[in-house]
Amino acid sequence: MNYLAHIYLSGDNEMVTIGNFIADGVKGKKYKNYPKNIQIGILLHREVDTFTDAHKTVRKSTKRLHEKYSHYSGIIVDILYDHFLAKNWSTYSDIPLDAYCDEFYDSLEDNYNILPSRIQHMMPYMISDNWLLSYKSIDGIQKVLEGMNRRTKNRSKMNLAVKELEDFYNEFETEFTVFFEDLITFSKDKLKILSSQH
Repeated sequence: MNYLAHIYLSGDNEMVTIGNFIADGVKGKKYKNYPKNIQIGILLHREVDTFTDAHKTVRKSTKRLHEKYSHYSGIIVDILYDHFLAKNWSTYSDIPLDAYCDEFYDSLEDNYNILPSRIQHMMPYMISDNWLLSYKSIDGIQKVLEGMNRRTKNRSKMNLAVKELEDFYNEFETEFTVFFEDLITFSKDKLKILSSQH
């Protein structure tokens, strides 16, 4: 899953949310250098990624993209699923998406010193362009995919995947909805286990 889903699945604990958000930048056992709740967030992120990669519905989505985008298919699906989460946000949260995003950005700024340097560098761009809210529109997803494609030095051609999003919009949305219900249940259970272990 991509940023918005990981943040959402963290629950109400601010430090767990920060940990989940920074997890991709924390390798191996380096998570142990962080306070307890950030460690829980990092470990939850890893569990969510493992669960997502193995889920048969997600594999159905990635299979649709695999011929054209090869091993980048999973990254693309993560981004497309964040679009459907943002689009259908009111199904999953009582807090309006714009307010939810602003609250998260405030939390990042308040905890700036804890963030890995890569995230510190990225954060101003994320906030000024309001990445999380931008996932709601297809134009926003297009910009994200263009940015990801640039990072692969145009090898991935991920910027073209908006065509598949538009061509198979209902299929992707149905798959997201089915999968996300399973993921919410999994994440809540895993969060309880991780919290009791730490």
